[in-house]
Amino acid sequence: MKAVARIWTGTPPRARMALALFFGALAVAPVFADRYVLSVLILIFYFAYVGQAWNVMMGFAGQLSLGHALYVGVGAYVSAALWTKFGIGPWAGVFLAVAVCVVVALAIGALGFRFGIEGVYFAMLTIAVAEFVRIAFDHMEWTGKAGGFFLPVRAETAGEWWNLRGGPLLFYYLGLVLMGGALALCAALRRSRLGHRWIAIREDEAAARALGIDAFRAKLAAVAISAAMTAVGGVFYAFYYNNLFPAQVFDMSRSIEMILAPIVGGIGTLFGPIVGAFVLTPLGEGLIAATERAGLNAPGTKAVFYGFALMAIVYAVPSGVWPWLKKRLGLA
Repeated sequence: MKAVARIWTGTPPRARMALALFFGALAVAPVFADRYVLSVLILIFYFAYVGQAWNVMMGFAGQLSLGHALYVGVGAYVSAALWTKFGIGPWAGVFLAVAVCVVVALAIGALGFRFGIEGVYFAMLTIAVAEFVRIAFDHMEWTGKAGGFFLPVRAETAGEWWNLRGGPLLFYYLGLVLMGGALALCAALRRSRLGHRWIAIREDEAAARALGIDAFRAKLAAVAISAAMTAVGGVFYAFYYNNLFPAQVFDMSRSIEMILAPIVGGIGTLFGPIVGAFVLTPLGEGLIAATERAGLNAPGTKAVFYGFALMAIVYAVPSGVWPWLKKRLGLA
């Protein structure tokens, strides 16, 4: 908390005012927004949060992961199974979900970094592990195999917020807290000694090693923290949607969808994942609604749209929307 307070006091007054107005407006938005707008905002918060988690690994430490949906899926399944099979609520189950994901992430990181698997080869390793886990869950009887795993939804538990049983308003404010908490955590991490080590490794790992930085341990820390944060997003996903299918939660398209917000907003920036989520998610959801109203059955439309949007934004603002926007608003 002290680190966050120092960051806040060290932020320019104009930027502090803009940030306060932004989160203040979101805090009162449910008073004016209808149910559909709330559902879109919940998705924005979710993608901003998981994008921030991925940004720790890629944006700060320079380690590319294209299988990050692995941690969403594992976190979701662990918390859902604990709740459904043993009656352990998500506030307790999240700790085990995080622990399992951290162990998996450390195993992947240790395997990759110990044997010098870097760059696109490390990205391929993350894809391979995510695909292996997807196939395993497709055949796992205990979690419903490919037929899906469903969380019970009963009228008598509708008000149990401590078990994440509630309506859109509960998940709206939970998503808002997660997004804001991830922003504060990442700001503290980037200004920490570990954060400076990550940036040195990202820019030139050989030079960082020459300066005495233990690159192996620093990269493992980035992988573990990123996985832990993403696991929390998986718990949110499980209890918001109440159903899990391996083909959905572990699919590579989910991983790509997760990383688009920080890419569009600005990799390595603090506010980039949030801006990217606010740009892409409403446009994607609006496109789906428009095609449904028009009676068009066009699978993959959202993916095609994201592809064109990504190309246009990378061409127009190669460093991301947030650095360009921050300069225009005078928040630098």
